[in-house]
Amino acid sequence: MNYLIKNATLVNEGQTFVASVFVSDGKIAKIIREGDDPSTDEITGFDMELAHEIDATGKYLIPGIIDEHVHFREPGLTYKGDIYTESHAAVAGGVTSFMDMPNTDPQTTTQELLQQKFDLAAEKSLANYSFYLGATNDNLSEIVKTDPKKVCGIKVFMGSSTGNMLVDKDEVLEAIFKESPCLIAAHCEDEELIQHNTELYEEMVKRDIVESKAHLHPKIRTETACYISSSKAVDLASKTDAKLHILHVSTARELELFRNDIPLIDKKITAETCPHYLRFCDDDYRKMKFSIKCNPAIKAEKNKVALMEGIQNGLIDTIASDHAPHRRNEKYTGNYFTSKSGFASIQHSLEVMLEWVLDGMLTFPQVVQWMCHNPAILYQIDRRGFIREGYHADLALVDLNDRHVISTANEFTKCHWTPYKRMWIRSRVSHTFVNGNLVYENGLFYDENKGQRLEFNR
Repeated sequence: MNYLIKNATLVNEGQTFVASVFVSDGKIAKIIREGDDPSTDEITGFDMELAHEIDATGKYLIPGIIDEHVHFREPGLTYKGDIYTESHAAVAGGVTSFMDMPNTDPQTTTQELLQQKFDLAAEKSLANYSFYLGATNDNLSEIVKTDPKKVCGIKVFMGSSTGNMLVDKDEVLEAIFKESPCLIAAHCEDEELIQHNTELYEEMVKRDIVESKAHLHPKIRTETACYISSSKAVDLASKTDAKLHILHVSTARELELFRNDIPLIDKKITAETCPHYLRFCDDDYRKMKFSIKCNPAIKAEKNKVALMEGIQNGLIDTIASDHAPHRRNEKYTGNYFTSKSGFASIQHSLEVMLEWVLDGMLTFPQVVQWMCHNPAILYQIDRRGFIREGYHADLALVDLNDRHVISTANEFTKCHWTPYKRMWIRSRVSHTFVNGNLVYENGLFYDENKGQRLEFNR
């Protein structure tokens, strides 16, 4: 079906202006600025009169969010989430493309297992998709076979997290950095320090010196643990000339490892952070307890402040959700050492960021830059991430005047909870288009339309 999205306020490439967008054959066929007469615009091969019209007056049209960092839990952990359910949550939040992590069951560490995930997504996903190949201490032969035009990247855990895919041999790490055919996405926490701190606090709990509660998390997964590991990754990337993207940066100190004096397209070492590191700090553990436990840990207020400055001044390049659903009973065990790290967030990552826009702390074009444009540039995604004629019509319509409270009743992720519950939000995605198909409209999904495999210009 063709669509004419009329009178939207476009937010794209640093500009905000009123226009209508004609979508045909899955692509953005024409952008018609306010004041132009659509009937006088010649669009060869298309008939705009047959297009389904959507009146977007008063709403904002943005490129679909590209979320480079999700855990959809399929295969093997589908009681938490799966590609079908989590892609529904994604498009409800304006996310039109995602890149999924390899710490599933089995772990995605071979080309055969990687292809199996692509096959699953082709059947189930409403959003476009790609998957990381996971690195281990002994799968370099699989890593070098990765096609950089068809796979988003190689995921390296330089610190253990859910799934325990730790790569801890220095010679292996150097070989991976040297020989990886595409971008390396790294989870950076120093394992030795984390283990030392874990043993220390386990002993303190046994002796009733401290309680085994959520506030222990930033004391175990410390700022220093992050900095040691991130520094090591940056040194390796500099030595081997690898393209390195450090995920979920959570500390002020790590920001000194990155540059903001060169264009993103030319950067070899880049950084991502997540909305929860900008929204929460260690004081929130008292109220929110295990619901905000994630790896790396949410830490002191000073880090939240520094990270906000870092995204504004270009030291942080992208913002992703790190969507990682768990069942409630896996989180709320009452015991720090057994509570799972991670939480569902993809449905709310955009609207949480837009709260700062509505408060005047950020601009809407900045949010679009970090969540749409920059992931497309960094990963060299083919014809996505921008509202441009000839590009895939991945689009989201956003209402900035739809105040509501986040409720579990409106959660589309399989686990049906998020730490953002009970938070008042002033924006909502009303429509999401993927490859020119309307897949989400005001709480309704159109399951007959499926996403496509992302391709990369590398």
